[in-house]
Amino acid sequence: MNIVELIRKKREGAAFTKDEINFLISSYTKNKIPDYQFSALLMAVFLKGMTKEETAALTEAMLYSGKVINLDSIKGAKIDKHSTGGVGDKTSLILAPIAAAAGINVPMISGRGLGHTGGTLDKLESIPGFRTELSLKEYKSIIKKWGAVLIGQTKDIAPADKLIYSLRDVTATVESIPLITASIMSKKLAEGIDGLVLDIKTGSGAFMKETSDAVELANSLINTAKAFNKKVIGFITDMNQPLGNYIGNWLEVYESIKILQGEFKNELLDLSLNLSGAMIFLGGKASSIEEGIEISQSLINNGMAFQKFYEIVKAQGGKVSFIENPEKYPKSKFVKKIVSKESGYICEIDTFSVGMAALELGAGRMKKEDKIEPKAGIIFYPKIGDYIEKGMPIAELYCESAKKVRPAVQRIYDAIKLSETKVQKPELIKQIIN
Repeated sequence: MNIVELIRKKREGAAFTKDEINFLISSYTKNKIPDYQFSALLMAVFLKGMTKEETAALTEAMLYSGKVINLDSIKGAKIDKHSTGGVGDKTSLILAPIAAAAGINVPMISGRGLGHTGGTLDKLESIPGFRTELSLKEYKSIIKKWGAVLIGQTKDIAPADKLIYSLRDVTATVESIPLITASIMSKKLAEGIDGLVLDIKTGSGAFMKETSDAVELANSLINTAKAFNKKVIGFITDMNQPLGNYIGNWLEVYESIKILQGEFKNELLDLSLNLSGAMIFLGGKASSIEEGIEISQSLINNGMAFQKFYEIVKAQGGKVSFIENPEKYPKSKFVKKIVSKESGYICEIDTFSVGMAALELGAGRMKKEDKIEPKAGIIFYPKIGDYIEKGMPIAELYCESAKKVRPAVQRIYDAIKLSETKVQKPELIKQIIN
């Protein structure tokens, strides 16, 4: 096969065969195709797209570029959740212990934050000592004993994805739905799962700004999961405002603890219950999502969900004294309170700008090599539809450097739009695709 001919073939809109896709992925992974040619191929895919069959074949080739974990020795269903990410999206920290407490095995391989969206690994690593880099032996051992594990992608899991994603990031081809699908599903299928719950975000703080694009991505992911005989449910959820009130790595762990202890009740709890309910349903421990939601709430009420979170943190080396007493966590050097300059109804929140404000404070990375400050972040109070009076608090900013405060403050003010008339609150779950 000839890489130039294959680039031309896709440029003209033709579909690749499975053998051609296997050749492309194998050759690129083995450094037999240079970056400049694979970049041209990615752009051709971005512009011309892929069929369902091509997307499934691409996922399979990327999946088998490395190890596929076999969890057959562990009894019970293995169900995971994947979110396309957003601002304040910390549901993994909540639903993994809930599902594990319900008897579902949760083998979760998560990612890091980049840009305005946070990453589960960065949040977990804000807990001193928490290890996200585990051997496959440790990975299996923790699932078998505690029912859940949360780690990062290892060099053995879907190595083709690591190479291709880095190239997509610098060639303006990240938004391609077939490429997103293969990237997500190759990693998730490598975990050894039986089923997957998808949380596809849409709105100002999401990767997919338009609901129609989110639905298209959800259907692509679902079709690919079904091609591998995996059970799957997709949720299209709102990201037109931060999820919950806490943004930033330790701050999000703190809010998750309070949710699991039953102290906070907000839309973050509602979404976490829906997602964990779907996981419990897919895992055969409930006859419906609704019953799964009831089980999830009962596991919070009786303390078993929080106890499971404690066990997972301890098993992965985290300092559990901060889980027992989160108020003892080290404090930020600088705290800035922001109040509203006028009165009105919150009609719009630019969630991307709120996420970027958290990044400015040190809670995220501009570049992959940037160091994160775990204490940095924002407590963001208002929600769309709320009435706010002049002088009422909007947010509290936390950081280690006073010079980082001013640009973050301006971003927060710029992110909020007020209306004189009452506006409707956005629907949290826009669609469920089963």
